Amino acid sequence: MEKTSGTAGITILADHDIEGKARLLYHTLRKEGWTELCSVKMILFADVGLADNSTDREVWRFAQKNGMILLTGNRNMENEDSLEQTLRDENTPESLPVLTVSRAGRLDGRVYRQRCAEKIMEIAVYLEDYLGTARIFIP
Repeated sequence: MEKTSGTAGITILADHDIEGKARLLYHTLRKEGWTELCSVKMILFADVGLADNSTDREVWRFAQKNGMILLTGNRNMENEDSLEQTLRDENTPESLPVLTVSRAGRLDGRVYRQRCAEKIMEIAVYLEDYLGTARIFIP
């Protein structure tokens, strides 16, 4: 059976906590030509009308409903609407993964940012292999 790839493109929703670093990461994706190889776009909460104080559950549901991959740096399991609890409650085998930058502060560094960009592109190209995985720590 031939593998299909994510070449149709993906949209990444940058979590509010990581917007500045996500812009750097997206710049790297563009500079390296990755966004042309596989159509990737990055959007922010403001672009889609999400409030900065949206709960993790609201953000995850929005991303899933709209076919977006959530990129975050710090969503955890602090309460019943935390990202971790949401993934435990609602993730299915068809759910898009959440990408969590392991060390968001390191995105200022070019090498780390390039490693994250490469991992994002791997996921974009082979997205079907990552469906249902809930959370992927990058790089």
